[in-house]
Amino acid sequence: MPAAVTPPSLPPARVPPPSTPGPSGLATLAVAVVVVAALYLAREVFIPLVLAILLSFVLAPVVNLLRRLRLGRVPSVIAAVLLALGVILAIGGVIGLQVADLAKNIPAYQSTVQRKVSALQEGVLGRANDLIRRFNRQVSEVSSQAAAPDAAGAAAGAQAPRAVLVKVQEPDTSPLVLAEKVLGPVVSPLTMVGIVLVVVIFILMQREDLRDRLIRLFGASDLHRTTMAMDDAAGRLGTFFLAQLGMNAAFGVIVGVGLWFIGVPSPILWGVFSALMRFVPYIGALISGVFPVALAAAVDPGWSMALWTAALFLVAEPVFGQVIEPLLYGHSTGLSPFSVIVSTLFWGFLWGPIGLILATPFTVCLVVLGRHVERLEFLDVLLGDRPPLTPVENFYQRMLAGDPDEAQEQAELLLKERSLSSYYDEVALKALQLAANDYQRGVLGPAQLDAIRQLTQALVMEFAKRPDEVPQEAPEAPAGQPGAEASLAEKEHPKNEAVPGRAPPPEARPQRWRGEAPVLCIAGRGPLDEAASSMLAQLLGKHGLGARVVPHEAVSREKVRNLDVSGVAMVCISYLDISGNPAHLRYLLQRLREKVPGQPILVGLWPAEDAILTDAALRRQVGADYYVVSLREAVEACLEALRQA
Repeated sequence: MPAAVTPPSLPPARVPPPSTPGPSGLATLAVAVVVVAALYLAREVFIPLVLAILLSFVLAPVVNLLRRLRLGRVPSVIAAVLLALGVILAIGGVIGLQVADLAKNIPAYQSTVQRKVSALQEGVLGRANDLIRRFNRQVSEVSSQAAAPDAAGAAAGAQAPRAVLVKVQEPDTSPLVLAEKVLGPVVSPLTMVGIVLVVVIFILMQREDLRDRLIRLFGASDLHRTTMAMDDAAGRLGTFFLAQLGMNAAFGVIVGVGLWFIGVPSPILWGVFSALMRFVPYIGALISGVFPVALAAAVDPGWSMALWTAALFLVAEPVFGQVIEPLLYGHSTGLSPFSVIVSTLFWGFLWGPIGLILATPFTVCLVVLGRHVERLEFLDVLLGDRPPLTPVENFYQRMLAGDPDEAQEQAELLLKERSLSSYYDEVALKALQLAANDYQRGVLGPAQLDAIRQLTQALVMEFAKRPDEVPQEAPEAPAGQPGAEASLAEKEHPKNEAVPGRAPPPEARPQRWRGEAPVLCIAGRGPLDEAASSMLAQLLGKHGLGARVVPHEAVSREKVRNLDVSGVAMVCISYLDISGNPAHLRYLLQRLREKVPGQPILVGLWPAEDAILTDAALRRQVGADYYVVSLREAVEACLEALRQA
């Protein structure tokens, strides 16, 4: 294992002065404040509307199925809504019966709780309470003794007031007030259900018209992008909400059946409650288990029922969340865990319990808008689960920050799904190109550039013992489901798993290829070309060809005559950038031809868009035998030259 390399200190970066928000920024902030205030103040209007939209996603497949059976649009919509109403009323009726039965047995549960509390008071808790009471008594005695003289003087100078008897007479309850008390808690939910169902009917009957109006409103100038965004949002929301509804219903059934076996009263009530609470991310299912556990403790004279109930929730939720859900519809909804927590707090504050349930669907909509609307891309960056930086940008940023450990950690993660040569080509070389471009633009100083070079070479040394081989294929999410799409980094830098072969043993090679380092890797004249040459030399060694690296100064006009070329069978030159002027490369090859006559020369131009790669006349003018654009191609070219020798 090579010795650890201490990161060189970097000069402090120049931080620009903070900018004052312009009129557009203030206008955006004002609009955001107005929107949040409107959502809070008008929640009585928005909540039924949003519930109707989400319910329409659930009922849309039912309507489509009925229409395929030639039932017609209007009858299909009415039948689907009546089905939803029947399910809602059935669940509500069952919950009402369960609550009534639970309320009837509360006195019996109260006596059980009192006996358990008494038993606890006689045990350790009782002794602790006695200790606390004795301490409080001592404190009270000390306080009363200190206040006794003052109290005596005040009592001597004042006459005790006479007690006055007060009688409170409540007015007789009128029939109207009694009806309001009885029907008030029932009328409000029924009104909400009625409004939601009416809105659902109109949404399902005019889906196409509403879609066209939204396209006209938001994206008539770019129909393709708007249609893609709406289809993506509808597909994600529909898939997520239907899958989540099915999973939560299954969770509620398992909880209800489990509680029935355990013997907890009103198991259907707690099953429905658990299914609803599971819409709240992360903690909803566990919170829903608090009440059944408390009820089990109140019913059972012992503690076994409470322990079995707690075990049911502690086992069922991890199995559903970590095993079943990823298998059915992917590992995520496209949201980062932090954004789920923040959105849950935000919508819970605005709309209460309904906001907790609607937080995740709302955030999914915002992320979809951010992925398809350029001006709202910040929503995808803040709320989405895609990496904010590509692996190339992350590598470069870590090197700028002087943090090779995090760069190595990122590399270890990437190497679980790609080969070492693929990682060098797709990440490390492209990050060095970014650094070289910044250096040419004058935004990167010489000290920072030298630090990046040293840190990159240290990282390459860390991988000296890692073989260049194809890793095991990672399992993929089902197509069309959340989490199945490739990440942004993989779309921009697709994995290249092709790994070169291996050179034959030295005794099976031609004489000039039998040395310890038959390949001479020469760095270009760029400040980071030596790091690229080190990667190439390492990969050649992993495939059976020894190689050594020499800096560009060693092949200058003054020093090339002193260059040691003993045992060299091939020369490889690495360039991150030749600045559009291959003249110096042509002269370099002329000097090398004189130094190692008859040996093949390879030129690696890591910027694949360089003009020399597309101009055959220019390549003939330069005079190299091989031109490659990746380290993998360079290794394959060296192996090919060995076979042709």
